[in-house]
Amino acid sequence: MTEPWGEPDKIRRILADGETWAVVGLADNPQRAAYGVARFLQQRGKRIVPVHPDAPTVHGEQGYATLADIPFPVDVVDVFRRSEAAGEFADEAVAIGAKAVWFQLDVLDEAAYERATEAGLDVVMDRCPAIEWAAHGPR
Repeated sequence: MTEPWGEPDKIRRILADGETWAVVGLADNPQRAAYGVARFLQQRGKRIVPVHPDAPTVHGEQGYATLADIPFPVDVVDVFRRSEAAGEFADEAVAIGAKAVWFQLDVLDEAAYERATEAGLDVVMDRCPAIEWAAHGPR
């Protein structure tokens, strides 16, 4: 049985409908997973928005220090942070009106999953969009 945070229909919907992805933890460092995943999403027509305390410009996109600083709507909040820090970003995603939260591989916070789901967001945990794209991405 698939965990509720890895349901194929939910993954498909986020990958197809999520146009603007705020990538939490994205910095201008090619050695980090967030850098490659953001480039992957961008190459598939998604707008990426770096979210990092230093607010760097990455892949030509202006960064912001926090989710609340982003002056336009965000569809998906993609979290590249440790599990202990993930919950605050789920709560911020709810606060900014995002449609979905995507916790990357090894990022698990069941309480955050419950809070965001109860608020009406789609939530995926312990998955990578670059990996899931082959099976569930738009054709």
